[in-house]
Amino acid sequence: MQNKRLRALCVTLFAFLAGPLISWAQAFPNHPITMVVPFPPGGLADIVARPVAEAMGRDLGQPVVIENRGGAGGGIGMGLVAKAKPDGYTVLMALSSYSVIPEADTLLGRNPMYALSDLRPIARYTADPTVLAVRADAPWQSVKDLVDDARKRPGAINYGSSGNYGTMHVPMEILAQVASIKMTHVPFTGAGPAVVALLGGQIDAVSTGPATVLQHVKAGKLRVLGHWGNGPLASMPDVPALKDSGFNAEYAQWSGLFIPSGTPDAIAQRLRAAARMAAQDAKVREVIQNSGSPVLYQDSPDFEKYVQADVRRMVDVVKRIGKVE
Repeated sequence: MQNKRLRALCVTLFAFLAGPLISWAQAFPNHPITMVVPFPPGGLADIVARPVAEAMGRDLGQPVVIENRGGAGGGIGMGLVAKAKPDGYTVLMALSSYSVIPEADTLLGRNPMYALSDLRPIARYTADPTVLAVRADAPWQSVKDLVDDARKRPGAINYGSSGNYGTMHVPMEILAQVASIKMTHVPFTGAGPAVVALLGGQIDAVSTGPATVLQHVKAGKLRVLGHWGNGPLASMPDVPALKDSGFNAEYAQWSGLFIPSGTPDAIAQRLRAAARMAAQDAKVREVIQNSGSPVLYQDSPDFEKYVQADVRRMVDVVKRIGKVE
């Protein structure tokens, strides 16, 4: 009899506590959601975020509004979401610099802008090798041409990036290490401004996702010398891998959706479902694929494993790069 009363009390208590949580989750969302893009417009994160946000908004019944918060290789925007209220109303479209920045901050002796554990992976949308782009009138016709020139003129060739240890900086440092060359790094706030500087002649090269430069390649303004992947790229099948040119350099720039780690699971699952629906949306797939980055969707369990493996690789890369002031 006593056990029955205890069980009944537990059931009543659970219903009392769970009721508000369930109704809260069922009511979510009841106002617009902010999707932070930690880079200026024009880069891969922004290109992916805009159609995804529109599709998620349709599924959720509330607008998903893009907020570009660039700086520090994406660290400022990622730190903003990491510290946001974990109520589902602030989400993040991150790039693979997520895996690098906390380790880089530690290396530089400063407090990390966020901890990896502050953010929870929800969905991956793309995972592209970065490409090495130069202006169409540049003297280099191949990666070997650029490397040979850099060996003759150490530091004379400069390249732009989205910031120290970001997704445009790390692959160029990997190439510089394997090719034993020195180039000059010029950080910007994102891929968009860096590509504008390349087009304007302020810098000589960039490493970035295919989607960021494809339109300029098609317009005859930029030339892509190689990529950091294996095998041909779907959007640029004639561009050789750096490995095919004798340089064992590999790097992938992925884009994915994250939420603050403390977000209630019911709300996280609602966002996960909307993110999955967006990846299946024909318009979203068309926009992203037409930009030059095929959709390579991963749901949260697989994406979480992918991110963990990427973090392990990138920590080693950051340590090899060392301090960059």
